[in-house]
Amino acid sequence: MHLLAKELSLNQEISVYEATQLYGEKGKFRFLQFSDAAVQGAIDLNDPKRIVLEYPRAIIHLMESNNPSFINVFVIGHGIGTIAGHFSEKNFTVAEIDEKVVELSKLFFGYFNNNVAVGDGRQLLSNEDNHTFDYIILDAFTKKGTPYHLTTLDFFKMTQQKLTRHGSLIMNLMGKSKNDKQINAIHTTLRETYAYSKVFSLPAEKGSDMRNIIVIGSNNRIEFRAQDMAGFYEIELGEGHIVLDSDSRWLK
Repeated sequence: MHLLAKELSLNQEISVYEATQLYGEKGKFRFLQFSDAAVQGAIDLNDPKRIVLEYPRAIIHLMESNNPSFINVFVIGHGIGTIAGHFSEKNFTVAEIDEKVVELSKLFFGYFNNNVAVGDGRQLLSNEDNHTFDYIILDAFTKKGTPYHLTTLDFFKMTQQKLTRHGSLIMNLMGKSKNDKQINAIHTTLRETYAYSKVFSLPAEKGSDMRNIIVIGSNNRIEFRAQDMAGFYEIELGEGHIVLDSDSRWLK
């Protein structure tokens, strides 16, 4: 593994690597990684248009299945811009709190769309007109996980206001498929706002292993094809508590 760049921002350490193997697949890969060793985005240098990671492939399938004529999308969390770059003909508005992430995505991953605003995603979304977006995608991480203020009932109510009638909120989270109090609480809180929801997980050796969890909320029935979910499978979560802006239980 070869280090191409390392930046220390106000939020975390960010590195760019090249490697001949990624998650067991051999080839030539370049990827963005945070200080917790979590890969935030990757490209196949032999086939740059191929989407390497499973979770953006699964999100793209959900987007195309539930509103194939979508136009406007708001993304919180830029990474290397995989989904926005894939849909270059659509109108994406991207919020990224870390300007170093934006710089590295342009320098090493060829992201040149002029649609990324640096700032807090919740605040930037609140400034948008209501009933504007067909999808809101939450893919924001710090070393502590998904920022607390992006998981509350107050936030979910605001996302619903910003979505069109057929719009959906799609979240990429990290957690356990069983007995994860935080994941359960986020999903329970989401269901207070959206009439329909589904949760998908990547497989892992043990239920206690951390893995990508995709949660989608909508006021319309949610469609998907299991064979096109890039290895994600639908799971059922337990009940959790309602997460509120005023509740400090998750603040560390």
